[in-house]
Amino acid sequence: MTIDSNTLVNSTEVPILQKNILIIEDEKVFARAVQKKLTRAGYVCEVAGSLASAWKMFKKTAPDLILLDMRLPDGSGLEFLEDIREREKTQVAVLVMSAYGEVEDAVSAMKLGASDYLKKPVDLDELLINVQKVIEYDELNRKLIYSSKREQHRIEEVEFLGNCEAIGNVREQVQRIAQISHAGREAPPTVLLLGETGTGKDVLARLLHANSKLHDKPFVHVDCASLPRDLIEAELFGHEKGAFTNAHVARTGLIEAAEDGLLFLDEIGELPLDLQSKLLAVLERRTMRKVGTSQERPVAAWFIAATNRDIAELVTTGEFRSDLYYRLNVLSVFMPALADRGEDIILLANHFAQQTAKRYGLSEPVLSEASKKDMMDYQWPGNVRELKHMIERAVLLSSGSSISREMLQLPVVNENTGLNNILSDEKTTLGTAELSLIKQAMDRTNGNVSKAARELGVSRMALRYRLKKYNL
Repeated sequence: MTIDSNTLVNSTEVPILQKNILIIEDEKVFARAVQKKLTRAGYVCEVAGSLASAWKMFKKTAPDLILLDMRLPDGSGLEFLEDIREREKTQVAVLVMSAYGEVEDAVSAMKLGASDYLKKPVDLDELLINVQKVIEYDELNRKLIYSSKREQHRIEEVEFLGNCEAIGNVREQVQRIAQISHAGREAPPTVLLLGETGTGKDVLARLLHANSKLHDKPFVHVDCASLPRDLIEAELFGHEKGAFTNAHVARTGLIEAAEDGLLFLDEIGELPLDLQSKLLAVLERRTMRKVGTSQERPVAAWFIAATNRDIAELVTTGEFRSDLYYRLNVLSVFMPALADRGEDIILLANHFAQQTAKRYGLSEPVLSEASKKDMMDYQWPGNVRELKHMIERAVLLSSGSSISREMLQLPVVNENTGLNNILSDEKTTLGTAELSLIKQAMDRTNGNVSKAARELGVSRMALRYRLKKYNL
């Protein structure tokens, strides 16, 4: 079940899509007043004064919400509610009304799946607010159910490809974390995914979700870099009606939408400092407050964060809170750069070529030996994402049965760079060339990792990984 920051759209007092409401009420004056109030608010309303007419309208209109009176001339509203649940197998939202207000009726109605219970006499403004809340919640729930089915299908198709040692280590870490996630009733510990842009941290987050005890729960993807700065708090935490300008109705935030599933905070390094403190409070107390209210709500979601930036360096420069960093970094997984994955480059290229050909109904082209060599020699600054887009373009432009090096359009190495001195040795490999460049950069900067990384055009995190790789 997947939601991203574009799934929960802004609401208005008048519904964007007209919703059908079936009012089952035998008091004609009250029924007409309710119909008039809801029609002015933009809803399409039908009124039924008995269970017999209600059944006919229910079959005809397929309502989005039913306003159901408990006492009707030809039967009980509870019987009608039970029938539509058991016989019709529908989960349509139901808002129950009763002049009697017995606790037994309320309990019975809620057990049968009623969304809320109102006691008569009902204030029409209060009724409208309750209708809006029920429909908003029902619409969100429908999206979550739809997204769940779609996401389960997607995860079944996604393959975490790779045979190199680094990817093997990642798989082992995923299995260990998955075992931890099954260990207790509480949400698993937070996980921090590290690696350069385009290495596949989002795929890794979905893999963790698919292998955990939460695999059938929501997966909410939040791109912290794309959320609007002036609305990021409301997007994450939600808000109450009137909390700020244009907050016409209450809104569910992305944290709350994750429920007891997984909340993936992508590009966490871009989160503003003031929001970092509020996120830390959520992680520590496992509660949150919507904007515009003091009411605490429990938070049960599993938090996984990802970044392509060196968080430790951001902490040093004061751009990221150290306490939040330590709280997020309970468990960490590093996704290696594509250039460090050896033959996985060709494995992934063949996989993307097959996918693209199948998607567009084309014959699958074969990579030429020259194109394979070029791909193995290239450094892939955009990592797997760059490889995927490059292969997709080559397959679409290919008119034959093979992909040549010209079709890849890989950047040409500048002949005037100092790399020629390294490559002049016939025995030089990609690994020895990389090692030599790193040693030279570290020597020039007197071991300053940040300066060396800037000279080499890589992130500090990526350079640290390579220093560890070559035992420097």
